[in-house]
Amino acid sequence: MSEESVHTDRILTVPNALSFLRLLLIPVFLWLVLGTEADVAAALVLAVSGITDWADGVVARRTGQASRLGQVLDPLVDRLTIAATLLGLALRGLVPWWFVGLLVLRELVLLSLVPILRRHGLTALPVHYLGKAGTFALFWAFPLILAGSGDTSLARVVSALGWAFAIWGLALYWYAAALYIEQTRRIVTSGIAVGGGQA
Repeated sequence: MSEESVHTDRILTVPNALSFLRLLLIPVFLWLVLGTEADVAAALVLAVSGITDWADGVVARRTGQASRLGQVLDPLVDRLTIAATLLGLALRGLVPWWFVGLLVLRELVLLSLVPILRRHGLTALPVHYLGKAGTFALFWAFPLILAGSGDTSLARVVSALGWAFAIWGLALYWYAAALYIEQTRRIVTSGIAVGGGQA
């Protein structure tokens, strides 16, 4: 696939439409989980969000519709979705605040790299597959944790599975952050320029 077919300035693409859909699902999820406490419906919204996150990447690669807007929009919507989901689940007491704090700290660490990268003519680092894998794991974890909030044996099994994905996603997120820090260190010491966006 050529560089021109991968990186375009188009706004109206299928992947971008899917990202906008995920953005619109965020307030829907918050209303369901905090307003009506419709946990099954909220879990389904998260599942749809996770599926569309996977789908927009597949469509972008297979159809050549990856755009410059999508490079920014996709990771931004990922972060907003995870932040809103964490907030909703934490306020409901389904996720401990220390877990929220570790994910927020990771984002602050990455944010601290931005001024350093900009001094070297970069806006961000290339997306690492471990960061995307961490996002994927968290997108599975949250609906499972929500669906497993009951007192039945099945709910406890679902909750345990959700927390397995959550811990795995958190570990992958921090591992990816360590790789971004190392990449930044190499850029500072060698002056190598790299394009892309973090996840």
